[in-house]
Amino acid sequence: MKSLVPFFVLILISTCQISFAQFTDDINSNRPGRSMMAFSVGKSVFQTESGLHYVSEDHNTLDYKANGFMAEFDIRWGLFFEQLELIAEFQYQNDSYTSDLIDKNRSALKKTLFGAKYLVYDPFKNYEEKPNIYSWKANHRFKWRQLIPAVAVYGGVNLNFSENPFNFAPVDIEEPKISPKVMLIAQNHFGTRWVLVTNVAYNKIGSDFSSIDYILTLTRGFNSKWSGFVENQGYMGDYYSDGLFRMGAAYLFNKDMQIDASIGKNIKNTPSLFTGGIGFSWRFTKNYKEIKIEKDNGSKMDKKMKKKGEKEAKKRKDAVEE
Repeated sequence: MKSLVPFFVLILISTCQISFAQFTDDINSNRPGRSMMAFSVGKSVFQTESGLHYVSEDHNTLDYKANGFMAEFDIRWGLFFEQLELIAEFQYQNDSYTSDLIDKNRSALKKTLFGAKYLVYDPFKNYEEKPNIYSWKANHRFKWRQLIPAVAVYGGVNLNFSENPFNFAPVDIEEPKISPKVMLIAQNHFGTRWVLVTNVAYNKIGSDFSSIDYILTLTRGFNSKWSGFVENQGYMGDYYSDGLFRMGAAYLFNKDMQIDASIGKNIKNTPSLFTGGIGFSWRFTKNYKEIKIEKDNGSKMDKKMKKKGEKEAKKRKDAVEE
């Protein structure tokens, strides 16, 4: 591996109160960005995320052009534990490839990836932010606790049982049938409207196509229905290294359905890439049963000190009334 991605760390975490598990009242989709969030969809929740994109590719050095479409379909299923999620990702591309010597159609299942994600740390668990009823400034000042992210780990396997014409390696380099992928995920919240998701991955481990990849996705909620995002994705491998930027918006159709649109462009011209598309996310929640996270009531000493404080407060109150 010629280069390694810098480890992107970790900005602000939300101070909003969350007293239940990872299931949310409204659907929480990874779309329209390409990053994977730290939290799962919730135990027994089934969710699909799909998209259709126009793809344009123009290589200045090799002097070829390719135009077509790419379809994406992801399945997310919360199983066994509230923190665990099983994930299947599929990506199919069909385009027309044209150069001075070749004019052909290309089509293949570009990505088939099965994996699982587990939330290892949730900063919201056993934590409740109590407002200060006497100070607006105290409620809105910066809190160092906001630097703590939610953290998840992911492990998966790439499957490739047909010829893939969309990789950038020489024709004599064969892509392996099976290759693993691991990823570290961090999710940070800026108050109640901003969310930053960071993915750092080692993909196709042990193969000629191995790469260190990262994705940074910053999402902003405008109101209860609309949100927008900007994203930077990077690939660092022996045969392909690039940086891509995307932006788009999502609309919450109802609590279980979301539609989205996005565009993307890379920074290279070998090849130059442009994508634009729409997407749809849907979840099935009929089997979900609400799971309340038990709060830590503290040690015996904590309880003793709390009781002592309550008694002293009562004495001061009685003294004032007299």
